[in-house]
Amino acid sequence: MKRTCLVTVGALIVVSGCGLTSGSPMVDDVSPGTVGRGEPLKGAHLTVTSKEFTEQLILGAMMGIAFQAAGADVLDRTGIQGSIGAREAVKSGDADGMYEYTGTAWITYLGNSKPIADPMKQWQAVRDADLKNGLTWLPPSDLNNTYALAMNQANFKKYGTKTLSDVAALAKKDPGAVTVCVESEFANRADGLPGMEKAYGMDISAKNITQMDTGIIYTQVKKGSCTYGEVFTTDGRIKSMSLAVMADDKKFFPNYNAAPEINTKALKKWPAIAEVLAPVTKKLNNTVARTLNAKVDVDGEDPHQVALDWMKAEGLVK
Repeated sequence: MKRTCLVTVGALIVVSGCGLTSGSPMVDDVSPGTVGRGEPLKGAHLTVTSKEFTEQLILGAMMGIAFQAAGADVLDRTGIQGSIGAREAVKSGDADGMYEYTGTAWITYLGNSKPIADPMKQWQAVRDADLKNGLTWLPPSDLNNTYALAMNQANFKKYGTKTLSDVAALAKKDPGAVTVCVESEFANRADGLPGMEKAYGMDISAKNITQMDTGIIYTQVKKGSCTYGEVFTTDGRIKSMSLAVMADDKKFFPNYNAAPEINTKALKKWPAIAEVLAPVTKKLNNTVARTLNAKVDVDGEDPHQVALDWMKAEGLVK
């Protein structure tokens, strides 16, 4: 998806060649909760980054708030356009850390075509491979922002499918019942619709497949214009629209677990980064992500404030 290179960072608006040239200090009035006791990062000057979409902005804010609670001065460079820019910032040392996704690193950055089905083995493979790139991956969260098919409650009651295997069975029994709305990219990717159909022995007629923009998919599925729609498992609209997500029971889709990706030199200088982030990462899962993402995408709240409110409510910071 192409977006413009205008990025808001705190109070600054910075325009450059799709990356950030500067940032603004984080100035949250926070003190240690379960995070940052003893202020082990006192004296550290750390820069956090993220990609530009809602979930990434929230995760980037969480990392920065945790560092502040632990005593660090933090520069906010969240909101870099595109995936590669944020990673390169951490790799080069222009930023010290971000939350990244294991599947993205394994497939997009490290060039592997076959994902690893076990989430921990996928993370371990990424961690081992990225050490040579000057990046250290800390333990992953249960937050897994991957692909799925979802349907509205009326169709869920009508057809009762709960897994992709159920969808495949329905497609055989009643081909006309399985209509899908997908993005054009998903319709053509090996780890998208064609691969899913092959893995599940699913044969969906071309006339039952409609390609459209991501945002429209959710509204069309809610209306029932298509029985199933391609969604991202942590999207806030799943909760706000009460959509039923089909379980990927054959583990076809790659694991995209969020984990802290830290510049190795920064981690060696400030090893407490690992213990500071651990309690935050441990609390992250798809339910949390959907709830927080919805506060931004549905309710119009500020991503940084959403992150701060959640961290205070969870006792991570005070």
